[in-house]
Amino acid sequence: MTATLSVDDVTLTYPDGAGRITALDHVSLTVSGGAVAAITGPSGSGKSSLLSVVATLVRPDSGGVYLDTGHGRADLAMLSRREAAAVRRRSIGIVFQQANLIPALTAVEQLEVMDRLGQRLLTMSARRREIREKAMSLLDAVGLAEHSGKRPAQLSGGQRQRVNIARALMNDPALLVIDEPTSALDSERGAAVIDLILEMTRTHDTATLLVTHDRSHLPRMNAVYEMVDGRLTAAAGRDEKDARPPATGATDARLAS
Repeated sequence: MTATLSVDDVTLTYPDGAGRITALDHVSLTVSGGAVAAITGPSGSGKSSLLSVVATLVRPDSGGVYLDTGHGRADLAMLSRREAAAVRRRSIGIVFQQANLIPALTAVEQLEVMDRLGQRLLTMSARRREIREKAMSLLDAVGLAEHSGKRPAQLSGGQRQRVNIARALMNDPALLVIDEPTSALDSERGAAVIDLILEMTRTHDTATLLVTHDRSHLPRMNAVYEMVDGRLTAAAGRDEKDARPPATGATDARLAS
């Protein structure tokens, strides 16, 4: 079953002195598996708040956040902290603005450690081999197989971000949540990272929600939304109500940068 993310009439407020400030004001959107929906807008408009809600890091005041997968439908807005952590490990990949790689680990170890989160027992040798093969396959997919033994300090900014993306895919997520993936990169490497996100979304059939300030990449997205003062609307010239995957697509040689 193809994954689908449905955000339904979500409202989120924060304390503000004697009152409350609205971060998300009745937000709704749908993202299908294999598609990327981009959200843009000024700083402080609520973009990061929406990502936090979708990623189960923050519970909204009202509304539903539904993730449909082969395991059934889950309302992410209603999960306990323990349930939310389990869903993040099993079904959600998060790509932060900064790669936040562990300095002492090699590229392949950055991915392998994701499989051990929440485990109490030592992994058997056969399982360790399986994990290593999967990690190497993902690094190969993002063009970094030859750099698998390098630590973050030995990688370029673009390479670190690609490790970040591969790491987010290690748990075969149904949903990818991506925050400003190109903000620290030059235009060429930023374009290569967007190529990679589009390709990995199609290949892994994930529903991808991406926040960006860089409007040069927006025409390539399956849906584009503007966030202003906590309200979400389809961007000018885009009338889609939900994000669906494209018919075709390809990456290019910029991935080598």
